[in-house]
Amino acid sequence: MQKLLICTDLDRTLLPNGNQPESPEARSIFNLFVSRLEVCLVYVSGRNLTLIQEAIQEYDLPAPHWVVGDVGSTIYQLDGDRWKSWQSWSKKIAGDWQGLNAIDLEPLFLDLTEISHLILQEPDQQSRFKLSYYLPLEVEKESLQHYIKLRLEEQNIAASLIYSVDEAKAIGLLDILPAHATKFHAVEFLMNQLGFDYSNTVFAGDSGNDMPLLISSVPSILVANAHEDVIEQSQRQAKELGNTNYLYLAKGGFLGMNGNYSGGILEGIAHYHPDIQKLLV
Repeated sequence: MQKLLICTDLDRTLLPNGNQPESPEARSIFNLFVSRLEVCLVYVSGRNLTLIQEAIQEYDLPAPHWVVGDVGSTIYQLDGDRWKSWQSWSKKIAGDWQGLNAIDLEPLFLDLTEISHLILQEPDQQSRFKLSYYLPLEVEKESLQHYIKLRLEEQNIAASLIYSVDEAKAIGLLDILPAHATKFHAVEFLMNQLGFDYSNTVFAGDSGNDMPLLISSVPSILVANAHEDVIEQSQRQAKELGNTNYLYLAKGGFLGMNGNYSGGILEGIAHYHPDIQKLLV
């Protein structure tokens, strides 16, 4: 088996915390597979490091080699039993914001009627390069994001706006990041630094903040429990970019599993690398 860089989102991708059921044996098979020496495991999440550590403990997940947190704006390496922030990543993305931090950008969006629907998320959801808001689902998000972009450009701030939905809370999530700090850019940075390429990297996701990866040339998996809107949008945009062959939608049936969560991740990995199936049975 060749070396593989396995990158996966957590909530409702690897973590079975959505409405759909998890195949009972799926997570244990996944854990056994990623424990192989040939696998480099990366968790790619909107969560911060503390919440990622809590998820690892709560769901009895294997410790990854790397963590991409805060929707791509932080990268951590597991060094022994300690997590080390990768400062070279922070330095790389800092220029997009002209040396400013998220807290410095907050005043741009205060007391403006055009963005009155924005609700600042809790302090533990913010980080140095991630400014996060709640957004009611009924809001016209495209025009709102366009206005926010204009406000940032006026200050010479290069930013990515990442929209997703918290299905459990039935509310939109809007993250403002440095332009080169999405999950896609972070995974691409890891690939380059660790010596992986598109032939031996696989990403799995389910939500809007995974979109930059799902529609890219990185071989990607949409687990079967992904929301219909995310499936439609990612398939449409991948087609527009000519990347249809790099997006796989788990269907279920693989090893008798339903394609949700870790079962879908395994199904997608086997789609791109059929030789691993014999290692899973």
